Amino acid sequence: MSTTEPIKNKQDLLKFKSYYERVHPDSRNALLLTIGLNTALRIGDILALRWKDVYNFEKKRVRSHIRVREQKTGKLNIVAINPTVSKKLLLFREENDGVTEDDYLFQSKKWKGEPLSRYQAFRITREAAAYAGLEEHVSCHSLRKTFGYHAWKQGVPPVMLMKIFNHSSYQVTVRYLCIEQDEKDEIFRNIAL
Repeated sequence: MSTTEPIKNKQDLLKFKSYYERVHPDSRNALLLTIGLNTALRIGDILALRWKDVYNFEKKRVRSHIRVREQKTGKLNIVAINPTVSKKLLLFREENDGVTEDDYLFQSKKWKGEPLSRYQAFRITREAAAYAGLEEHVSCHSLRKTFGYHAWKQGVPPVMLMKIFNHSSYQVTVRYLCIEQDEKDEIFRNIAL
């Protein structure tokens, strides 16, 4: 059985992200990948987002945080919206001028007023993965894992990632990050006492 993995290589990640930005432009799909990669939210929580969760209609601006009651855990998760996500949200908002606060952020193109399905989100992710040459082990959950992997590589302690992911133990987070022998080898090579 295959295991979902993060996109570890930065060049592969850039190619993956570029698919819906330049190769097959689709602002909704590009935003879906951007939010997945930058918030560490599960795909079910992302697909349940409504415009009011990310955009303040009264002040006409992107919110500073996304507040989500996680479907899986029932816990409240508050995620800061970074500049990358904010920029994509503003562009997507400009293209979708007639939306209301209660409209789903990721609406189905086929079923008016309904959110994008998990299966369609999977297809969107897999199409970008295929373009990037990442045929195996990439799914919607890879977006969340990619966030964690790159945060860890940038020095974020696994204990903090454990809190971000709402994992029950440190061991779950370490396994989740898919830290392989080559990463362990790199640490040993770089420690010269």
